[in-house]
Amino acid sequence: MRSHEEDVAEAIIEAVFRSLWAFRVELILVGTFGGLGLLANHLLGTQGAWLAPAVVVALVLAVPPLRRFIGRRLRHARLRRQWRRALRSARIPSLEDRIPAVRRMKDTPAGQRFEIRVPRGSSVPELAQASEVIAAALHIRELRVRRSPDNASRAEVVVARRDPLAVGPPLPWPEIGADRACLWQPIPVGVGEDGQAVTVQLPERNLLLGGEPGAGKSVALSLLVATAALDPDCNLWLLDGKLVELAAWSRCAEGSAGVKISEAIEVLLNLQEEMDRRYAQLLQSGKRKVVQDDRLSLQVVVIDELAHYLTTSDRKERTRFADLLRDLVSRGRAAGIIVLAATQKPSADVVPTSIRDLFGFRWAMRCSTPQASDTILGSGWASAGYSAASIDPASRGVGYLLHERGIPQRLRSYYLDDSTLASISARAEVLRGHRPRLREM
Repeated sequence: MRSHEEDVAEAIIEAVFRSLWAFRVELILVGTFGGLGLLANHLLGTQGAWLAPAVVVALVLAVPPLRRFIGRRLRHARLRRQWRRALRSARIPSLEDRIPAVRRMKDTPAGQRFEIRVPRGSSVPELAQASEVIAAALHIRELRVRRSPDNASRAEVVVARRDPLAVGPPLPWPEIGADRACLWQPIPVGVGEDGQAVTVQLPERNLLLGGEPGAGKSVALSLLVATAALDPDCNLWLLDGKLVELAAWSRCAEGSAGVKISEAIEVLLNLQEEMDRRYAQLLQSGKRKVVQDDRLSLQVVVIDELAHYLTTSDRKERTRFADLLRDLVSRGRAAGIIVLAATQKPSADVVPTSIRDLFGFRWAMRCSTPQASDTILGSGWASAGYSAASIDPASRGVGYLLHERGIPQRLRSYYLDDSTLASISARAEVLRGHRPRLREM
């Protein structure tokens, strides 16, 4: 049987060992300098005892990569200690006395990113629920916790100390001067918190874009429309509930509709017929979906102000529009039909969940509440730290994009002003030549 004194002694030894381990980086540096001093004292005598450490310090200061490496190690060591204290102050019951170990820490323009492994008896969702308490203890702007899709005991933690996307001039679109584009290739849409370009691939996908007025929805949507317009092998269809947002692309479109829902229904009916013809061709050729090598062009349907068509006073037309759109979104992907829809708030009373849930890609600009953000991105993302309500209202173009990565990625979209849009649309019209259109807006 173990005595009480043995348990106390073991606890003291463990506490001392943990403290020493927490300061291991600093202790290694102190030990290195101390060892160099002793070696210099032995080789050069007392007067030269500080020569070797002084040379090492001068070398560190003179060599930027070495200076940054040591500085980074010290910052990471300090964050690990802060992380342990913050989790203890959060008082998560299931963690008991064991703290999730920090691994693979990296610096980002916003702060740091690292991986953790939660101990037995705890879970990542419990940690995510305490993210606000932990962020307050760390004195940071935001803490985001994302569970690993492959292992329930692992998670990625983002420590956001600052907002690298909030300031700076508008970001020019890299494809402004492109002679043509290919919709099968990744489309650059913005810059992420890590400073890297963010791209999205649209084939076999539909995208829902939402956010409050003035948040930058129209500009973000124009990046995708511009790419489709510059691809002569792509057919463009426009439904503009505000009449003016998509007007610059009307001469590049196969068909278009304005504020009248009857015009929008006509466009969707033509697309539905095209979709049925394509499935008949695929069946005849023994294929399951349209691929790039086929001669079937992609069909891009752009709907700005989706709520306008789904809240019209005529219930019969509203239902007809909703049924046609639901059919296109649910069946059109394999037939090469891509639906891009934008609205302010796609809540269930505006956009039926039977339609909204079919959009695989989501792009949320600034929202007024976390609930509104979840309406766009999907339920649960706001509580995990991915809330468009946290975006500064002055940061136009900043939002969260849920796409190929499987988690919302915070980014600032590229910018296209009216004169640039006019230039691109004129170039796209020449590229496409004179083509028949069903209706002009």
